[in-house]
Amino acid sequence: MSTVSVPTPRVGPLEVLARPAVRKLLVLALVAAVLGPLVTARWGAGTWPHALTVDVSAPLARTSDWIIDNRDSSPLFTYFFGYISNAVVLSVRAVYLMLLGIGWAGVTALAALVAWRTAGVRLALGTVVALLACGVLGMWVPTMQTLALMVVAVLASVVVGVLLGLGAGLSDRVNSALRPVLDTMQVLPAFAYLLPVVLIFGIGVPAAVLATVIYAAPPMARLTALGLRHADGGVLEAAESLGATRRQRLLTARIPLARKEIMLGVNQAIMMALSMAVIASLIGAGGLGDRVYQALASVDVGAALAAGIPIVLLAVVLDRITAAAGEHMGTGAEHGGGKARWAVPAAVLVAVVVAGHLTGALNWPDSWVTEIAGPVNTAKDWMVDHLYTGVPVVGGTADWAAHFTTWVLDPIRAGLWWLPWWALLLIVAAAAWLIGTWRTALTAVLATAAIGVLGVWKPSLDTLSQVLAAVVVTLVIGFAVAIATARSERTERMLRPVLDVFQTMPQFVYLIPVVALFGVGRAPAAAAAVVYALPAVVRITSQGLRQVDPAALESARSMGATTSQQLRQVQLPLARPAILLAVNQCLVLVLAVVVVGGLVGGGALGYDVVFGLAQGDLATGLVAGAAIVCLGLMLDRVTQPTERRTTKGA
Repeated sequence: MSTVSVPTPRVGPLEVLARPAVRKLLVLALVAAVLGPLVTARWGAGTWPHALTVDVSAPLARTSDWIIDNRDSSPLFTYFFGYISNAVVLSVRAVYLMLLGIGWAGVTALAALVAWRTAGVRLALGTVVALLACGVLGMWVPTMQTLALMVVAVLASVVVGVLLGLGAGLSDRVNSALRPVLDTMQVLPAFAYLLPVVLIFGIGVPAAVLATVIYAAPPMARLTALGLRHADGGVLEAAESLGATRRQRLLTARIPLARKEIMLGVNQAIMMALSMAVIASLIGAGGLGDRVYQALASVDVGAALAAGIPIVLLAVVLDRITAAAGEHMGTGAEHGGGKARWAVPAAVLVAVVVAGHLTGALNWPDSWVTEIAGPVNTAKDWMVDHLYTGVPVVGGTADWAAHFTTWVLDPIRAGLWWLPWWALLLIVAAAAWLIGTWRTALTAVLATAAIGVLGVWKPSLDTLSQVLAAVVVTLVIGFAVAIATARSERTERMLRPVLDVFQTMPQFVYLIPVVALFGVGRAPAAAAAVVYALPAVVRITSQGLRQVDPAALESARSMGATTSQQLRQVQLPLARPAILLAVNQCLVLVLAVVVVGGLVGGGALGYDVVFGLAQGDLATGLVAGAAIVCLGLMLDRVTQPTERRTTKGA
């Protein structure tokens, strides 16, 4: 088949200068030429100047001391925070005792009933298998402890999120005021706000629940506001024309129209709360998270897997149930034969509970427990003995970690440290302005400058070097896998359960095998971050490639384009928004795990946050946490296009 060569039109200098991106770069180059010498002469061109830092350690230390001195005497604690703490303890205890009271068979039957009525027989059977697996692994009681805490935390997150979402969805002013607050809550690492929560509530269940609510409420609020703000205008106008009041329009039109987004918010709140299960164990949450954390402390891969699998199973089951509830809500779809047959499974449930009480078989039988820690640790030891070092030709995992640190992490960190501080601000401004507006660039620059003002410039750049290296590796692998899954339904079906497991496994669980294989240091933290962020990149990119207009692909095929040309010239350009979203989410997820990597030698800001929590040092922990928020905000702004890109002045 012959091809026709089409001459490429020549672009003149005026056409080049007319491009918005070129004009923006010229403006920034002019700013650098004018202000660069002045700034260098005044503050120097190396690392962030000490004269531009603000010491916040003294006021934070005074605040910490005041909280400790007045926690048992101040009315603020005894009559406000004390009541909240008691209410949380009583709620969690009541749910836990109820779960133990109906026994393992009753809990399994109840969960299966909910799954059946929500999504059908298939999910009900999967729910039964998942819960039985928790018992077989010897984790029934820790699973019930985690489930009790989850129920209370998710209910509180939903209530708080719906209230915030209602305000943001009905008022532009409230939405503008809440956006930075929600951004901070979602980007701030859990370790950073565990410290103030512990200072106020002490070690125990109340602090764990409140920390989980802070982490899980933002997605609920965002999705509720999104659903309310994007409700069908025609339906709202029809309700208003019929004389409905504002309150009636909210209850009968806006909220029903936003039900899918609200249920998606519940789904995300559950996932976020489960991801906090391990981290909250540091402050007394107990349950499965405590077992995982103990395994991390002793590098016991088998024990970590035995506790991590129930967390994954809970996450998958709850994800499927809430997703199905969101799809069927308001559609009248029912499973199992309609409402008339609800009484039959309910009667079976009551019979199961009564039988459990009569036979005394409420606790999971010890004879049904299967020990997997021993075989898993044996397999881990074999891998360490044969893969850690001395592998012919390719070298061992320890060699890979050392080479990655020497050839990738160290040069990136050295380059960032060498770069003048004002030059880094200009690079951030250029990246954010090219993809967004001048407001986006200003936000990114101010966030980066705040890191220097807090006095943690070099540790922040160290963390940034780890994030950038891990992001590049994640994107290379993720895009390759996403292209394969987008082209093949069979590959997508094979990879889906693997991605489900990777996406729901707690962050701490990833650290244990990578520490066993790679040792401690920055490379293991980066490896764990790659595994944690990979599923999101694959899912988002694959979905974007699949949603490309079929007419565009058919047109390319009719013109003789090969599969590779269709990918490069049609699918990837048309899937650009999804790819940018994948990059954005990759940065956020990698940053979260790199911070947790401070526990395994990652150093930098992660170490400062962990040190602050361990030592009760509010200044060190909060300053590092604030720097991580600023770093996350900057990375978000330079990778996520704004909707106002075409507005005047952009």
